[in-house]
Amino acid sequence: MMHPTKRTLDIPPFIVMDVLEKAHRLEQEGCDIVHLEIGEPDFATPLCVCEEAQDAIRRGETHYTHSLGIPDLRKEICALYSEEYGVEIDPDQIIVTSGTSPALFMIFAALLEEGDEIIMSDPHYPCYPNFARFLGANPVFVAIDEKDGFQMDAASIRDKITARTRAVIINSPANPTGTLLSAGAMEEITALGIPVISDEIYHGLVYGEKAHSALEFTDGAFVLNGFSKRFAMTGWRLGYIIAPRQFVRPLQKVQQNFFISAGSVSQWAGIAALTKAKEDAEKMRLTYDRRRKLLLDGLRSIGFSIPVEPSGAFYVLVNARHLAKDSYALAFEILEKAHVGVAPGIDFGQNAEGHLRFSYANSVEKIEEGIRRIAEFLRAR
Repeated sequence: MMHPTKRTLDIPPFIVMDVLEKAHRLEQEGCDIVHLEIGEPDFATPLCVCEEAQDAIRRGETHYTHSLGIPDLRKEICALYSEEYGVEIDPDQIIVTSGTSPALFMIFAALLEEGDEIIMSDPHYPCYPNFARFLGANPVFVAIDEKDGFQMDAASIRDKITARTRAVIINSPANPTGTLLSAGAMEEITALGIPVISDEIYHGLVYGEKAHSALEFTDGAFVLNGFSKRFAMTGWRLGYIIAPRQFVRPLQKVQQNFFISAGSVSQWAGIAALTKAKEDAEKMRLTYDRRRKLLLDGLRSIGFSIPVEPSGAFYVLVNARHLAKDSYALAFEILEKAHVGVAPGIDFGQNAEGHLRFSYANSVEKIEEGIRRIAEFLRAR
């Protein structure tokens, strides 16, 4: 008798997708839903990027590329990190991937044996522990708190290091908190003597502060980045790894076996994003900042406390324990009664239980309407 493997049965769902799918069912029944649950840009991909993709198709650039990625794209990624962070990278240290999820899987596969440990914050991006467990490794959590700006510090990480520790993963700006690690905190973390995986996918979406790359403090870090958030290219599935030299060949072999190469047309589009779409990206960033301020004011006006304002990505994680301790039930209650989609904190770890994540990757009008509906829901409740 056929049956699914234990690893596929045991992997948890991405809970925010449960919320989204329920929202879609309500929409099919005629409900108007305000979506503040999903972390996806509502902007169209910049026109210059789309035009380059069309040109690439016309030129016949529709075949496998080098498994590390198109050389010109890797050179432009190096130029980006030189310009923004003052770090010099060799193009041969870059592996272009089909988004940052495959990149994350590849790095974990290269670092983690069965029974090994990887340290991460709680709250965290849901896929981090799921990927680790899928590979037989064990996530180890460092609790971070809203009153401290959800900062993970070196001392707390040091307390979690054991003989089985193989890496620590940091995410700045972070999902779900929207907060940044300070330069000092990042420098101390990179000095701990364990490999650092730095998820930098929300770089370029920072407001009033400066995002730092782990590569400013060490040349031994693994960096994840991509085009989905900054350039509104989620559907293009384009990301990359910057890796220490001794890991490039192992990562390349994983790429060759599991993914062959990233999509050729998307890679040519990525070159246009880095060389032609910076003005478009800046306009999107400024729009996000206006939405951020609007959402923060709106949430405070309806009774939520936000002791440290998020200054990156497009999320606000707020404490809702005065309303309910079960964030999953609360999120669905808000969806069904207020017709507003929000993400339950439990999706992001036990330390985020009782919280709700709001995304401002939606229009000003939708954010205002969402706040109005939740205010009415709270008055009636």
